[in-house]
Amino acid sequence: MSTKQITPRNPANNPLAIIKKCQELNRPVFIAGPMVRYSKLPFRSLVREYNTDIVYSPMILAREFVRNDIARLSDFTTNHSDSPLIVQVGVNNVTDLLRFVEMIHPYVDGIGINCGCPIKEQCREGIGAALMSEPDLVSSMVYAVKQKYGSKVTIETKIRIHKDLNETLAFVKKVENAGVDFITVHGRTRHTRSSQPANFDAIKLVKENVSVPVIANGDCFTLQDAYDIAKYTNCDGIMAVRGLLNNPTLFAGYPRATWGSIEKFWEYSTAYGLPYRLIQHHFSCMLDNQLNKKLYKEMMDCKNLIELLDWFDSNFHLKRSWEDGFGQSIDIQYRIERTIHI
Repeated sequence: MSTKQITPRNPANNPLAIIKKCQELNRPVFIAGPMVRYSKLPFRSLVREYNTDIVYSPMILAREFVRNDIARLSDFTTNHSDSPLIVQVGVNNVTDLLRFVEMIHPYVDGIGINCGCPIKEQCREGIGAALMSEPDLVSSMVYAVKQKYGSKVTIETKIRIHKDLNETLAFVKKVENAGVDFITVHGRTRHTRSSQPANFDAIKLVKENVSVPVIANGDCFTLQDAYDIAKYTNCDGIMAVRGLLNNPTLFAGYPRATWGSIEKFWEYSTAYGLPYRLIQHHFSCMLDNQLNKKLYKEMMDCKNLIELLDWFDSNFHLKRSWEDGFGQSIDIQYRIERTIHI
């Protein structure tokens, strides 16, 4: 990647500047967390339209990215509107991280080290949640980046908690001392199921013991959740993941995905490109519990993009970007009146 013709990043979109701005507005920062496969450019573009302040990319494996140009082309797509953006990296050594940062930092506003992904395959590679038992390694990676780039690169660590919270406190203090700019805490351990409540007391404890900004992650499904979690933990921001996948309009206060957001996602996903099965999955999440069972099954039975678009046009008024009222409707715009049995 050449940086000669790259427009410098807007300092106002630095995550620390966004956090400060939201503090002045007396509200938490609203953040869309990293999702494997799903937080790609079309989805990032969508949530930005609904009060999301900072958006993460999916996790990118540093080792593959720095060694393989095909991986670089397939794993990371962006444009001038894709900001503020934090790219999350899966990495387990200083060398790969520094090479990754060198290649990608001109295109993003921050870099997050994944220390929380519990997927077994990732942990076997020594990345993700495996790093929670390697505080010295994580702090050395943070230190190396800050020593080389200083304030030019904003770096975050996204962690899970330990069963023994004293280990968590020791971990965050080490990365803070190494120069990390902010910390995101998922209030579950590596082995805690998502069906179990997040531990907000643990997140609150972290916030009380570090001086850098702290972002709370876990169990945010509504705008009210975001404010309640922020009030309880005193955190600087709230990260939503599953909640935003089902409802990209969450931070704008809507109780479910609006019809306008459906129209906008059609526009972004077809304009920027996204594999069909990912497009279908996004719609399955956004329209879950909004369509009756028959319509939902019909949507999921569509085999390709043309078939899915035809199905939408047959059943709904799906406006295009050049039509009046595009992206503005709240409720589903059926072509005929339907009795909805969810």
